[in-house]
Amino acid sequence: MNDIQPLLELQDIDGHIRTLQQEAKDLPKRKEAEALRLQELQAALELAKSELKAAQVRVAEAELEVKARNDKILALKQSQGQLKTNKEFLAYNLEIAKIEAEIENHEARQIVAMDDVIPCKQACVEKEAVLKEGHQEVDAYCAELDARLAEVKTELTALGTARGNAVKQVQPRALSYYERMITNRWPVVVQLQADGVCKGCNLRQPPSVAQMVRRGQELTPCQMCGRLLYM
Repeated sequence: MNDIQPLLELQDIDGHIRTLQQEAKDLPKRKEAEALRLQELQAALELAKSELKAAQVRVAEAELEVKARNDKILALKQSQGQLKTNKEFLAYNLEIAKIEAEIENHEARQIVAMDDVIPCKQACVEKEAVLKEGHQEVDAYCAELDARLAEVKTELTALGTARGNAVKQVQPRALSYYERMITNRWPVVVQLQADGVCKGCNLRQPPSVAQMVRRGQELTPCQMCGRLLYM
């Protein structure tokens, strides 16, 4: 048996291992992305709540301003009964009229703020519903990711055993070359195409190299990338 076939079988196992190892790295990142999505939904809800609170504060402030001025008008009217001249009485009326105009302005502000409260409350309800649904979706999805990660680890364990058995079938010289190359070349063993081009680096090989590959009696590396060639 030549050296290439056992290497191809080992490389096939290593390919599966590399794929699963990458998946094992990606799965936690996908969970992190889901956690970030929840954070964004939570932030949107907090913003809606802050906008609602601000609208409610504006309503309360306007109410206080109106009450304070009504109290002032009441005090002025009570004092009018003690006035001695028409001039003082008219001055009080002017002051009351001025305060009443201020009340109208604050009542207008209050109405605007109250109009803002309704959509703000609705926004909070909607965003709370979205967040709740998001939690349910993320919890279910993360459970799937955890289950998949457990499967990947099981598969990697099995592949580790299979690799150990496959390594035993490879000639030491071929294995040594393969292990050196795998650190910076993947795949290590590639096909020499019918036109004599290495499938790894797309370099056309000299006729002598192609002839050696066809014979398949010894390991033949690509003249450019060093990958092992087979027909």
